[in-house]
Amino acid sequence: MAVPLSVLDLAPVASGSTASEALRNTVDLAQLAERLGFARCWYAEHHGMPSIASSVPEIVIAHVAAATSRIRLGSGGIMLPNHAPLRIAEAFHTLHALHPGRIDLGIGRAPGTDPVTSSALRPFDAEQFPQQLEEMFALSRGEYGEGHPFRGVRVVPGDVPLPPVWLLGSSGASARLAGSLGLGYSFARHFSPSPPAPAFQAYRESFQPSDAFPAPHAIVAVSAVCAQTRDEAEFLASSMQLAWVRLQRREFGPIPTPEEATAYPYTPRERAVAEGYRALTFVGTPADVRERIDAVVEETGADEVMVITTVHSHAARRRSYELLAREYGIG
Repeated sequence: MAVPLSVLDLAPVASGSTASEALRNTVDLAQLAERLGFARCWYAEHHGMPSIASSVPEIVIAHVAAATSRIRLGSGGIMLPNHAPLRIAEAFHTLHALHPGRIDLGIGRAPGTDPVTSSALRPFDAEQFPQQLEEMFALSRGEYGEGHPFRGVRVVPGDVPLPPVWLLGSSGASARLAGSLGLGYSFARHFSPSPPAPAFQAYRESFQPSDAFPAPHAIVAVSAVCAQTRDEAEFLASSMQLAWVRLQRREFGPIPTPEEATAYPYTPRERAVAEGYRALTFVGTPADVRERIDAVVEETGADEVMVITTVHSHAARRRSYELLAREYGIG
């Protein structure tokens, strides 16, 4: 039996379009994903990147939740070092109160931006991530006792707990922490060259059951572009290959058209970077993509697959998810 499929949406901003339009597309894609039978949509926190409009996932989640009725929505993720733990606890208590049973809190430790923009966020030291996480849970549960300076601090609304919490990783560093705390775990296979299987094994070996997760639940996130033909899929995928090359040069412009990408005169070094990114992306017909996804599930034992499809055309992105859903027979 195939594992559940979900959507990771970065609210991509295409050349010739705007960030506002990209945010409107998040609603359209979530409504489509709900109709197609995808399990959840997650939104990632990025700052200072003209190609990504999702700088504040909790607002995007609230907006999309109001326009959908069943699909789970969450952050993939909130970058906790950018925030005071109380701020995140209250935001996700609020979302859980407004949309009970539909909210996920995915948390990461990366900055999600360049160093200068990161400094403007006044971040905490990422090495303090475990302590930040502990503080968020303690505040949420009212666990600080006599003598602690936060005794008496109340998370409002207080009549609901945090929604299910997932730790995000791209190297395996957070896997054992997620397991030991009884949290969900998600591995960013869509951009990480590190193999996910060892991280999943570490997560399961260290797992301690919790109320939210009586059993381990591991998600693998993959990048995929589906089209009716392999040639069309390769053409569509070329946009992100060029965008990735520019990103490595710290050029954060919108996503180029496939016409611009296929005409771009790559240097040998740039070609190697583009091919490295392409190797992480599943591109082809629905059957081709399914074969690659099923292989990753077989390798890792993942409980769920989260698919990110980033192409220039929103219509082509919608079509990619439609073809994948049809291939898997969901919905």
